[in-house]
Amino acid sequence: MSISASDVKKLRDITGAGMMDCKKALSESGGDMDAAIEFLRKKGQKVADKRADREAKQGIVVTYISDDNQKAVALELNCETDFVARNEEFVENAEAFAKIAYENQQDDVAALKELEYNGGISIGKQLETLIGKIGEKIDISRVVLMETEGQIVNYIHPGNQLAVLVDFEGELKDDEIGKDVAMQVAAMAPIATKRDEVDTSVLDKEREIAKQQLINEGRPEHIAEKAAEGKLRRFFEERVLLEQKFVKDGSVSVSEYLKQQGAPSVRTFKRLQLGEN
Repeated sequence: MSISASDVKKLRDITGAGMMDCKKALSESGGDMDAAIEFLRKKGQKVADKRADREAKQGIVVTYISDDNQKAVALELNCETDFVARNEEFVENAEAFAKIAYENQQDDVAALKELEYNGGISIGKQLETLIGKIGEKIDISRVVLMETEGQIVNYIHPGNQLAVLVDFEGELKDDEIGKDVAMQVAAMAPIATKRDEVDTSVLDKEREIAKQQLINEGRPEHIAEKAAEGKLRRFFEERVLLEQKFVKDGSVSVSEYLKQQGAPSVRTFKRLQLGEN
């Protein structure tokens, strides 16, 4: 059957697929617009299968936070190239997925993909559509939720490749304080909020490394064991948020800075760096 140029254009406007793909979809579907859209989605699924072994190392990290700053979501959407990561539609979809995760309080990626995206299709189907349209492997790799009775501060580093959520134990009187701490997390990449949260296996490894370094310097083993604890304190100052030196004033720790400002302490934080687990 003859397919009009106006129908091809209409389908292209709806789906964003190429002109020839749209023409073929309409031909295969007897001119039925809905069937043609379904045809293209199926094509997107085939593209997704072909690209399943590709590595999607580029992308963006986005956040969504409630008006009262007590619930928040951070989500990482990946693609293959930085060019696609800057695509307006790619960014809009990432933000939409984060909002859906927030509304459903869902941090399981597989379960999130089953949720409705728009017009009755699932997020998983929308990902397939994007893959078919853009021609790259696109997938959600991580979603994290945060909820508090205090206050959450979110921070996105320019470029959307790093996001931070910080949970404060109470309300902040000055937003700049929250931003300063969130930027501290972004810049210094702490592994825990307080020292008792650091995994014992990590501490045992650091203790053994410090001890061996001292032995290699000629210290007796029994002295090296005691001196290693001093090096462990320095490890805490480098890797534990509240004990880190405050980046804007190295004479005080983050904990001391918050006390000086009369601000609540940090309960916990989430840091999502693109491509890191």
